This record gives sequence, structure tokens and C-alpha cells, in this order.
Amino acid sequence: MSVFTKIIGTGTYLPEVVVKNQDFRNNIFFEDYGKRLEKDAKEVIDKLYQITGIKERRYARKDQTNSVIASQAARLAIADAGIDSESLDYIIFAHNYGDIAYGDRHSDFVPSLAARVKHSLQIKNPWCTAYDIAFGCPGWVEAMIQADYFIKSGDAKRILVIGAETLSRISDPHDRDGMIFADGAGAVVVEGVESDTAIGVLGHLSRTDSAEEAYYLKNGKSFNPNFEGDNFFIKMQGRKVYEYALKYVPDLIKRLLDRLNLSIDDIHKVLIHQANEKMDIAIGQRLYKLYGKQMPADAMPVTITYLGNSSVGTIPTMLDIILKGKLENHYINKGDIVIFASVGAGMNINALVYKF
Repeated sequence: MSVFTKIIGTGTYLPEVVVKNQDFRNNIFFEDYGKRLEKDAKEVIDKLYQITGIKERRYARKDQTNSVIASQAARLAIADAGIDSESLDYIIFAHNYGDIAYGDRHSDFVPSLAARVKHSLQIKNPWCTAYDIAFGCPGWVEAMIQADYFIKSGDAKRILVIGAETLSRISDPHDRDGMIFADGAGAVVVEGVESDTAIGVLGHLSRTDSAEEAYYLKNGKSFNPNFEGDNFFIKMQGRKVYEYALKYVPDLIKRLLDRLNLSIDDIHKVLIHQANEKMDIAIGQRLYKLYGKQMPADAMPVTITYLGNSSVGTIPTMLDIILKGKLENHYINKGDIVIFASVGAGMNINALVYKF
């Protein structure tokens, strides 16, 4: 018998504050070189919807930080798993901006957010090691990969893996791309199980391209040259990211499936980071085209339309929503093989194949 890494519980916290597209109608938008856009806000918003598919997104309340919403998701995942939180060997928290207080835009990383979650959960076990991982939007998938290594090495039995972000706190109100970003938290509990047949995590693959691509996503000043106050906003070269993702994500997924002796016909769902609906669909279509096939209409779930892009939070929240039967026409049953895949700052790409 072999040891496999199995998900035994999932949890999601979706902030209560819903921000619709029309809520940006009074924003003044600028180009990245400080020139005001000639288009009015409604036209900019409509164009964004056509490209990204986003109708609304969630923002954390003013009194919440990233570690706060992550703790909420963690509690739900632990309850879903039906375990004692003291039995956790690791807490791995994937994020990129730490805790940012409302109206502050300063990242707070000390202590680590994983340690803050452990404190919030009141876990006393000193051997439950808590640490953070920053890997761009693919951070949660990479944290899952690390958890798989810990479990298969015999170093751990149970691990809490969190992906959470509050991108609303560092979104430039004068940058049209700022409307893409959102807040959210997802968590899973994984456990090492012995099995004669392959279950749980079947394999994974990651890559980093930083020779030319490192700064496609970065921090920078407001596009509004007259913006007052501290300048610290997430900035994205949308076209560059789009081209990079289409070129490399399908190839990486196919390389992984080939390594596992699997075909796209063996895959029930492709859960891809919700960065941009148009881009994600194009990635899926290109992946299936590598096999000479058309992508089935129900192969790739979409949540960005009403949740926006919460970075590391998109895949674990989507997974929980599907498993709890809350995403129409999308289900995951025992025996289904699913791909988790993501692309983001670094530039980083990864994928993980999982059998339920």
C-alpha cells in the first residue's frame, strides 16, 4: 500500500460586501502614463465586463484583514473534516500581501499570517508548524504541492492549506484593471491515507519564467498623477499576462498528464485560477486542442463572474463551492479526476491532478 494525500475537509469565507460594476461609475480612469482616459466610466466598465466576465466582486469589511477571513475559512474546513485542530502538523498559508488594514495599504507580514491563524484557532500544539508562502496567484496550488511532499515523506499526517487575499486594499481606483481584483478565503484539510489504488494527489508540476516575465505583475504608483497619499497598488500588464498564460499553461498541464499517463478524456473538471473569464476559456480551449478535441461546455467551472479575482483564493473557494453543491451544473463525484491549475506573478505556473 502507498500513502496518498487526500482532501478531507474544505471551507470558504466570502466577504459580505458585494461591489457591483455600476459601483465604479464615478471613478476617473487613467492610462499607465498618467493620461486620463477619454472614454467615460460606463464605457470602461462595459469593456471590462466583455473581457473578464465580471459582474460583481466581494470586498472584506473595514474591520477585517486577510488573516481574519482566512481564519473563518479555516474553521469551516476543520469542522468539515471533523478533526481536532490540535492534530494538525502544519498550517500553510498562501498569500502575497499580508494583512492590510482598511485605508492603510501597508503590508504587515510579522508575525506570519499562518501564525495569526493558528493563534485565532487557539491551537496549543507547538509541533503544528505555521508558515506562509508567496508564489503569486498559484500560491495555493504550490502550498498543496508542498503539503503533498510533507505527507509522502512521512513528516506530516494532517495539514491545513489556506489561500486568501484582500486585493481590494491595494487596487488602484484610477486603474481599470483594479476592478478585476477581489477578496476571499478558501481552506482545505489534507490527510495522508494508505491505499492500494491511486487516490488524492496523483501528481503536480510547476515552473517559473522570470528572465523577461518577472514584472508582468508588480507593485506601483497610482495611474492618477495627482493621487495623494502613499502609493502602493497592484499593477498588471494585462496583455503580456494573457499571452504568457495562453502560451505556457496548456503545455504545462499536458506535460503533467503525459507524465501520469493520463489523457484529457480522463479529466472530469479543470479548476483554473479565476483571473479573467476570456483568458481562462481560451486556455481551456487550447488545452483540449492539444488533444485534437473541443472543450466540453461543463469542463471548466467559472466563479469570477460574481466573485472576481481573489488571487490565491479563487481555486480553493471554487472547490468548496462545487463540493457543497452551490455552483449550478457542476459536481464532483467519487472517482472523478480534477486538475487544479494557476498562473500569476513571478511569472509562475503550476498544476496538480487530484482523484476524488
